[in-house]
Amino acid sequence: MKKIYLSMALSAIVALISCGGHSATEKSSVEETPWDNYFVGEIDFKDLAPDTKGSEIYHHIIPDAPAYITKAARQVLSTLYYSPDDSIPGIKNIEYTLEDMPGVSAKDGCPPDIKIFYSTQHIERAFGANDTAKLDYETKGVLYHELTHAYQLEPQGIGTYSTNKTFWAFIEGMADAVRVANGCFGPEDRPKGGNYMDGYRTAGFFFVWIRDTKDPEFLKKFNRSTLEVVPWSFDAAIKHVLGDEYQIDQLWNEYQVAVGDIKA
Repeated sequence: MKKIYLSMALSAIVALISCGGHSATEKSSVEETPWDNYFVGEIDFKDLAPDTKGSEIYHHIIPDAPAYITKAARQVLSTLYYSPDDSIPGIKNIEYTLEDMPGVSAKDGCPPDIKIFYSTQHIERAFGANDTAKLDYETKGVLYHELTHAYQLEPQGIGTYSTNKTFWAFIEGMADAVRVANGCFGPEDRPKGGNYMDGYRTAGFFFVWIRDTKDPEFLKKFNRSTLEVVPWSFDAAIKHVLGDEYQIDQLWNEYQVAVGDIKA
């Protein structure tokens, strides 16, 4: 009975949400973007945990996973790049799996073949309050983060993700910056204090603040700086993108004052 009730409740909620979408007339008036027909890679969606509650919830909220993932991928690309003509890692295949395992999500592989898993256990936890909108917000945000890892550019001349903390902080900071920039982290999710070298949300909110206060194209330029600044460093990239008068540590201090974490 519980399973039937869950299915009926979810179906009703999804129906209500879809009622708030754009009408066919509104959609036809939306201008096409350069990304609308961009090939993001073949989406190979596999549910490896079909008997779990998390799987049931996922399929009710996201009835067409490949379309959902494709739309998110194009949003990530439009955040990181100016146009499809930019230097973008060529992705031919994205294997996306639902799996009954601890954790949240992770990306593996490198272009042209990417693998991403999403935990059905995490889906169940995120849906604990039966809040469909909250779960969609979380699922989309996690997807933005992992897809950023698929498409983002990487620092050169400083080692690798596992051997250099600057490399790591840039990669994880940019992934959460894309999530912040697309409204899937709110102000309440911003960690206080720390340092941009902490990566993830700490760096992500900082990068978006730079975009909002210094240069609206900062995320695109910062991503591309990995091709233009070799060996790459935060300070060299900041100077390359914003000008020689800027220093990363001074910007971090300005940001901390602006968000109220420290006093001027």
